[in-house]
Amino acid sequence: MTTRVVVADDQTLVRAGFRVLVDSAPDLEVVGEAGDGAEAVELARRERPDVVLMDIRMPVMDGLEATRRITTEESLAGVRVLVLTTFDLDEYVYQALRDGASGFLLKDTPPADMLAAIRVVAAGEALLAPRITRRLIAEFARRPDPARVAPAALGHLTDREREVLALVARGLSNAEIAEQLVVSPATSKTYVSRILTKLHARDRAQLVAIAYETGLIAPASG
Repeated sequence: MTTRVVVADDQTLVRAGFRVLVDSAPDLEVVGEAGDGAEAVELARRERPDVVLMDIRMPVMDGLEATRRITTEESLAGVRVLVLTTFDLDEYVYQALRDGASGFLLKDTPPADMLAAIRVVAAGEALLAPRITRRLIAEFARRPDPARVAPAALGHLTDREREVLALVARGLSNAEIAEQLVVSPATSKTYVSRILTKLHARDRAQLVAIAYETGLIAPASG
């Protein structure tokens, strides 16, 4: 089954490079290119791609607004957004996470890793590169500590589910969570699925933000 991809970047050469790279993989296919966020949203509606490679800084409509529109539109529930950043600490990365992005990728990521990232996000997993995860945690620590009120749903999590959520927030995969808790990978995956449902989160990337925003995880300890 071919994974369908839309590339959104305001630089023509960058888009062309991504297209060549993505199309070089037998299981991936670029079905459209967008030069700004508004075009990305329209392409997502028309093509229903599996993944949108989304640059943040674009004219007309930036990648943040485009991500927000795509991830909140019910008819585009199956479309995942993989945000492309130039620097490992992008001031907009946190907001993109809250807006529903399923992952972040540095533009200088090796080609093979980028292709793997597209597959990971298309499969419904979140992609948070270790460097970016650490920077996100540092950002939470740097920000003024707001009055944190856990969403009502957090109160419905069991102790074990809270434990799993904390591990997800630290960037652990299902397999790593299973190893740490001494349970099967299938059990770990079931826990994560239940947490996603209870917290009405789109994917693991949003679970990371929820864990820190609710105070379940203390940034200073990361």
